[in-house]
Order: sequence, then structure tokens, then C-alpha cells
Amino acid sequence: MNGPGDLAALEAQLARQLALIGHGGPDWTRPRAHPCGHVYDVVIVGGGQSGLAAAFGLLRERVSNILVIDENPAGYEGPWETYARMLTLRTPKDLTPIDFGVPALTYRAFWEAQHGPDSWAAVDKIARGDWMAYLRWYRRVLNLPVRNDARLDNIVPVEPGLFRLDLVNGAPLLARKVVLATGIQGGGEWHTPPMISRALSSTRYAHTSQPIDFAPLAGKRVAILGGGASAFDNANAALTQGVGAVHVHIRRNVLPRINPIRYMERVGFTARYPALSDAEKYAVMRAFLGHNQPPTNDTFNRAAAWPGFELHLGSPWLSVEQSDQGARVTTPHGTFDYDFLILSTGLVSDPSLRPELRVLGERIARWSDRYTPPAGQENALIDAHPYLGPAFEFLPRDAGDTALHGLFAFNYSALISLGLSASALSGLKNALPRLVKGVADQLFLDDREALIADLVTYDEHEFVGEWPRRAHGLQEGAQ
Repeated sequence: MNGPGDLAALEAQLARQLALIGHGGPDWTRPRAHPCGHVYDVVIVGGGQSGLAAAFGLLRERVSNILVIDENPAGYEGPWETYARMLTLRTPKDLTPIDFGVPALTYRAFWEAQHGPDSWAAVDKIARGDWMAYLRWYRRVLNLPVRNDARLDNIVPVEPGLFRLDLVNGAPLLARKVVLATGIQGGGEWHTPPMISRALSSTRYAHTSQPIDFAPLAGKRVAILGGGASAFDNANAALTQGVGAVHVHIRRNVLPRINPIRYMERVGFTARYPALSDAEKYAVMRAFLGHNQPPTNDTFNRAAAWPGFELHLGSPWLSVEQSDQGARVTTPHGTFDYDFLILSTGLVSDPSLRPELRVLGERIARWSDRYTPPAGQENALIDAHPYLGPAFEFLPRDAGDTALHGLFAFNYSALISLGLSASALSGLKNALPRLVKGVADQLFLDDREALIADLVTYDEHEFVGEWPRRAHGLQEGAQ
């Protein structure tokens, strides 16, 4: 097994590769002065894989007056060490989503430096903890500017081209551009069916996106609503930690088997989806959202092997009521008593649901504002998504509204407008250059008058030589 010295050698190799491609150099952006404090060119909200990679991408464009903020403690950004409960990532191990083509920055290079090149063949899927270790290393080795324990409360437009970011636990920040790299939940909220939230105390249930203490549930009965991948991740986690029985209830009569992401990866949808028309995008995503992401085969097999595991197909929850034991669930097949419920019920993307967008949310264009599907093809989930520009920028409902200029949605709410991109590892490779170019282009175009004026008057001498007088004299003599 390789060790720390080999990782240090990889870091030296990375430094060499970055130097060879000319990474770094002085900024070209124009500093802004403001009486309320420092003005960042870009503030990225979210220090997970998308936020870190966006920061590196901007540094590659020589935009270094940036800051990444994250509400979590250092090393716990994103879902991997918080609420994610899968053993491995679901994506193929050979994807290269956030390295920007720099070989020494890939996960494979990181892995092989520690475990040897021959070990890569034995890796089936990347372990969740190993991926988080890679992200921590990525942040450190690139020296990315991240401020932890900084929770965003509100985004307020101060003037055209300038935002104030109010924090829950710190002084406000000023930024010309704001990138919401806020992950799968960052475009809306996790969905809890009202029949559950109205009937039960919050101590009787949890969404899969929440922390769950399984210790008090040892030996007890737990029910999970939903048949997607996270349902089986949570079933495994619960049974592994001593829960006596886990019953998974699925509305469908058969388990989901098709993962359209694999097809989209194979035929180039992840790169070319933005080129589709609105009608084509709507049709694609209507079909896409019709599939629940199935569990991986190994995840399902692990869950099914537990003696306390039970699967209920064609078993939607018709009603839920609180009981002395915990919760009583009624389905078409009978009534069941459980000690605790876990909801694997997905999320809803809608800017108006985001607390940090309470000032701006209603001014953001939705798909329902820009496209009307054929009769009978309407999809309320799609219609509520923001209708984004080609570089993930929010667009206004009213054409003359400039308050949103400089605000980017690099999170799961970009799904309909730009496809698998900001919150899917398989989409990041193509999405990141699009975002970075869009942000840098806006910074340039916002300053174009000054930049052009300075170019017109630019008079720095590059050639400093003089006409060789000796040669001039020889020419005169010859005449």
C-alpha cells in the first residue's frame, strides 16, 4: 500500500501540471470600492463538490477575488458525511467531473497515490467516505478560499450589479456575482406529504435528508415511504445499526428498474442537452421524472438479505395517524403499526421555497412563464422550476427587471433548463466550464466601457529599441 509520501509526490506533480498550463496569474477584473466593505467579484454559496470546483474554475480564468461560504464545519460540506447513507457513490468510478482535465487532480490519481496503481482495477464503485476524503484533499491542495460555519440568510440587491449577502452568524458580504452551489436541495425543499406533517409529531418521523439517530430505534419497527435509491440506503443503514424491522412501502406495483441517467451519459445528453428546444427539454424531463432512480443491485441485495426487511409493492399510504406506539399507517393492503417513519419522498424545486430568495424569489422566471406544453402533457413539477439562461443565470419574469443580474443557480433546480449538470457528478464535467465562462463573461461585459476606454488610450511601450544609427550612416555613405 502506498502512503503519505506518495500523496506528497502527487501534490508535487499537480503543482508542476498547473504551472505547465499557466494556472494563476494576476486578476483582470476591476476592483470595486463600497463604503460598506470589501466587494467580492464572486461569492459561491456552498462548499461541496460543485462549489469547490466552481472556485477552481474561476481561478483558472484569473478571477481570484472570490469567496466560498458553507454553513457546515470544515470537512463536512455537502451530503457525504451528513445525511447521505449509501455505502458507495452510484456513478461509474471512471468519471472525471471536477478535475478540469488536469490528470494529477483526478480521483483516480488521488486513489492510486495512496493505494498503488494496481488497486484501481479492484475498485467497483467509489466509497462515500473516500469521495469525501478526496474533496477535502481537493480543497486543501488547491488552497481554495472557503469560509465555514457561514450560513446564508438572505440575498438582497443593493444596486444594479451588486448584492448584499446577509449571514445568520456574521457580518454581511458584498458581491458582484453570486453562485448558488447549494446541491440537490438548494433549489427548493425536501417534500414531506401534508398528511404526515399534519398527523404526526416531528419526533415520530424524519425525511431521508435529515440526521436520524437510529440508536433509540434498536429492536423497533420502522417504515420507509418511497422506492427510490435513498429508501434502500436508509433501510440498510437502519438495519445495520440495530433496528429490528424495516418495511419499505412503494406506491408502484413493481420496483423501479430503469435508470435513465446511464443512457444520458452514454449518448451525450449530459453535454448536449442545453442545445435542445424548450419543447424537447420538456418532453425529455417529463420522461426522466417519470422514473424513480432505482437502487443499485448491491444495495438492494444487502437490504433484502436482512431477516427484518420487508418490501410492500403497490402499497401507497392512504392515511397516517399518531398512535401510542408511534404511527399507524393505512394502505390498500391493511393497517400497520410502526415506531418510526422515514420519508424517501424527494424534493420540490421552486425558488419561492428558498428562504435566502425571499426578496427575489417571485421575480424569477419559471418554466410556466416561458413555455406552455401541449394539452395533456403538463407537469407541475417541471413548471415550478426556474427558467435559466445558458450559463445557469436566473432570468427575470419582467424583461426590464435588472435585480437578478449576477445571480446564478448552480444547483439541482437547473435540471429542466440545463439537464444533468450542477448536482449530478455525471454532468459536472460539462456544466462547470459553462458556468465559469458565463460568470467571467458577465464580469467582463459589466466593465466593458472602462476596459474599452483603457484599450483605446493604452500606450505602454513594448518595443523599446532605436533605429541603429551605424547602419543609417553606412547607408548615407553609400549614396
